[in-house]
Amino acid sequence: MIPLRDSVRPRTTPFINWILIALNIYIFIREIMIPPGELNVVFYNMGLIPSNVTHLVLSGSPLDVSMITFITAIFLHGGWMHVLSNMLFLWVFGDNVEDRLGHLKYLFFYLAVGVAGSIAHIISSPFSEVPVIGASGAVAGVLGAYFVAFPRARVLTLIPIIIFFTIVEIPAVIFLALWFVLQIFNGTASLGGSADAVAWWAHVGGFLTGIFLIKTMSPRKNLSVY
Repeated sequence: MIPLRDSVRPRTTPFINWILIALNIYIFIREIMIPPGELNVVFYNMGLIPSNVTHLVLSGSPLDVSMITFITAIFLHGGWMHVLSNMLFLWVFGDNVEDRLGHLKYLFFYLAVGVAGSIAHIISSPFSEVPVIGASGAVAGVLGAYFVAFPRARVLTLIPIIIFFTIVEIPAVIFLALWFVLQIFNGTASLGGSADAVAWWAHVGGFLTGIFLIKTMSPRKNLSVY
């Protein structure tokens, strides 16, 4: 299911959401200008490597500057489909979450759910030496917040059916619930197997953290229902 737009128009200009989208795309364009061998080095230096974090925690060593990769990894992507799919979801759902939280709170929220998603992935694959990159955990947090804040919104959705496509309007709560169940299913299927190219548990962790933070940062009495 591919979201095209939602039924809720924000009351304020979502400039933080726009900046995040522009920054992700700009960084990806810079990535593709780097030779493949050098880009791999960038991913290992600025991506989040679960085993590094696990070893630090188990050894009792103080957290060091490498922990900045919890943030830098959120702004790296592995391909056009990776970055465009993340930015499409952020474009459709992020503006309303920013409108609900306010600009600065939204920026903090976005980074926080991105970190939470990475922690969830580390828990699922603590000794993986494969760098984790991408905004998926942060975007999943935005989806979790939207799920709580705008349960009656509707999402215009492109659905592929074999070789054809159809466009239908789906209640946001159903669209996001189906999306979340798919992440749980794929995450569970990946446990105990070989390394998966998708950090499914980062999506799950980000989504659940988004639900928690939107309730904490924007109490229910201040939420509108659409």
